[in-house]
Amino acid sequence: MSMHSITRASQRRPMSLTVKSRVRSRVVYVELVDLSEGGCKIRAKPGFAQVGDRVTMKVAGINAPLGSIAWVDGGLAGVAFEGTMHPAVIDYLCSQQQTREAAPQLRRMI
Repeated sequence: MSMHSITRASQRRPMSLTVKSRVRSRVVYVELVDLSEGGCKIRAKPGFAQVGDRVTMKVAGINAPLGSIAWVDGGLAGVAFEGTMHPAVIDYLCSQQQTREAAPQLRRMI
């Protein structure tokens, strides 16, 4: 199954968050690229996961539903959740990301 042949049940929302996850019982830090009620796209080093691997993730302190790798393309992978993430939780995570992006960036002066 290619990533282009998968039909979407809900809209994917773009994200850019580093997320602590577990793949094959080991901790892997991945970048959350997008998120929907039924799954997400993640990025990490190529070879970090294979189709069918179980995935757990904690996104901004919130446990995402248990998922499995649906497709892999180099360092990108699609995760299909076994349950669904509530739309209000997705809205909250998107608003938190927008707040962080709007915050002034502080730099240390030497």
